[in-house]
Amino acid sequence: MSHTISVRLSEETCQRLEEQARQSGCSRSAIVKEALEASLQKKTRPFMALAGTIEGARDLSQRKGFAKK
Repeated sequence: MSHTISVRLSEETCQRLEEQARQSGCSRSAIVKEALEASLQKKTRPFMALAGTIEGARDLSQRKGFAKK
C-alpha cells in the first residue's frame, strides 16, 4: 500500500529539487522519498562523528574542581 503526502517547499528548494531531478533523470518524488528514507534511518548524532578526534591530555574531559566528596 502506498500513501501520499503534500509538502510545501520554498522557491529555492523547489528549484534545487527540479535541477537534481533533471540531472539524475529521477522523478522529484523518487528523490524526496530517498532523502526521507535516509533521514529516518539515521540513528546517529552528527556531532558524535567528532568523538575521539581531538588530541590532548587523557583527563582533558574531566571537570577539575567539581569532584564529589
